[in-house]
Amino acid sequence: MASTAQAAQPTDRATPERLVQAAVEEVIGTIQANPETRAGDLAKITAVVQRQFLPYTDFERTTRLAVGNAWRDASPEQRRQLFEQFQTLLVRSYALSLAQLREQNVKFRYKPAQSGSNATDAVVETRVLNNGDETQIDYRLQRTPAGWKIYDINMMGAWLIEVYRNQFADILAHGGVDGLLKYLSRHNAKQAAGT
Repeated sequence: MASTAQAAQPTDRATPERLVQAAVEEVIGTIQANPETRAGDLAKITAVVQRQFLPYTDFERTTRLAVGNAWRDASPEQRRQLFEQFQTLLVRSYALSLAQLREQNVKFRYKPAQSGSNATDAVVETRVLNNGDETQIDYRLQRTPAGWKIYDINMMGAWLIEVYRNQFADILAHGGVDGLLKYLSRHNAKQAAGT
């Protein structure tokens, strides 16, 4: 198995499906191999996701798309805070999902992305096989100068950006960017207190 330092360096030449496979299986492998994460220590699982999954992502793009038009009106400091708060929320959400697989005999199947060699956007469909159950999780990636990066995840039939864009629209309409920042800060503080 690759060391953590190697695992956290996605290759810029990886195909979208290989990048998703590396991101997912390295994180699950680490969670299942460590007694603390295997026992369900959410803070430790979250740390694994931050260390090993984030290098494969472009959650700044995710934030821009989820915030929508309000992103243009936000100050640079508000954008930085939105990105930090939203990334915290996404990492914790993903860690919670992975925590449920920590003691399972999980297998993954990856369908090659349907994209041409010059494509800049791709979707990798994955199937999580767990004790006879099959769950679909899809990853949307964009080609960047640093290689493919995950920026959206479809879990249980809903793309995260769309879900959060709908949720944030009402908050932004009533409280603006500052209202969204307060909401994200409160939500993340509550979640952190629960761990």
